[in-house]
Amino acid sequence: MTASGQLPREEYIEQEYFFRVYRERLDDNIPSQEILRTVQEELLSTCQLPLAVDILRTEIMHSGRLAPAMKRLSHYFTAFQTFVIDRAEDDRSRFEQKTALQILEREARYRAAEVSPAGLFMYQLECISRNRLGYHSGLDAIAQDAIYDDRWKRWFRFLSLQLGARDLAELVYRASEHYRHSRMSRSARQTSPAPPAADDLPALFGRQEGRIARASIGRDPVHFFAALQRQLNYPTVPVLRETPSDRIPPAVEARLVRIEQRLKLVEMEQRGGIDLSRFYARHRTMDDADENDADPG
Repeated sequence: MTASGQLPREEYIEQEYFFRVYRERLDDNIPSQEILRTVQEELLSTCQLPLAVDILRTEIMHSGRLAPAMKRLSHYFTAFQTFVIDRAEDDRSRFEQKTALQILEREARYRAAEVSPAGLFMYQLECISRNRLGYHSGLDAIAQDAIYDDRWKRWFRFLSLQLGARDLAELVYRASEHYRHSRMSRSARQTSPAPPAADDLPALFGRQEGRIARASIGRDPVHFFAALQRQLNYPTVPVLRETPSDRIPPAVEARLVRIEQRLKLVEMEQRGGIDLSRFYARHRTMDDADENDADPG
C-alpha cells in the first residue's frame, strides 16, 4: 500500500475485472466456488488479488460467505468493501449481491484512475444512501479507509451527528474552499474581521465542489450527487432497475390470488365454520325488492 493509503494501480485494475466477472458469471448461474476457482487463474499473478481470492474461496466453501474472509484481509480489502459485501450477505437485507459487486467494480475503476478523497467519499455516501445501508455504520466503515487523513476523520464524526438534521449540500459547502474564500472576501470588505464560525472545519472539498453544493442547498440530494457526476466526472452509483424477469407473470399472479382466497376460506372454516348468513340476508333483501316491484297494489 502506498503512502496515500492506495494499493498499486494494477491491483485496482484486477479488482475491477474480478468484481465484474464475478457478477456476470453469477448471472449465468455458475456456483460461486467455481467462479472463484476459475477467475483466480485469470488474474495477474504479480498482484496480491489471486492470493486474496484463494482465501475467499476457502471461506465460501466453509461458511458460504465472503465478508468474514474480507475482514481478515483488512490490509487488502477496505472496510467499506467488506461492509458492502456484508450487507449483501445479510439474510434480512434486500440489498442484492450483484448490486454490491457492481458498486465495488465502479469504485475500483475510480481508484485506478485519478481518484480524489472528495470524489471517493461522495460516491461511497451515495451508495449508502441509495441502498439504505445505514449511515452510521457506513460512515464508520468509510472512515477506516487510509485514503482519508485525520481532517477527514474528524469531519466524518461531525457529519455523523449532523446528517439528517442539516442539509448534506450545506455541510459539504461549509467544508469547502469556496466557503472559506467567500468568508475571507466578506471579512476583507468589513472594518473588523468576522470571528470564525463555531462549525468551521478544514476545507476538504475544492472550490468547484463548494459552488455546486451552494447551488444545491435545499434541493433533493439526488440532484446534488448528479451535478457532481456531470461537472467533476465523479463515479456514478449503480441503480437497480426492475427487469421483466423480476416481474410475476399475470397468469402466476392470478393463480396466487386464487390460492390466497382458498387459504382464507380454510382459515375461516377452522375458526368455526364459514358464516353464510350475510349472503342469505343480501339475497332475501333482493328477493323482497323484486316481489314489491311485481305487486301491483
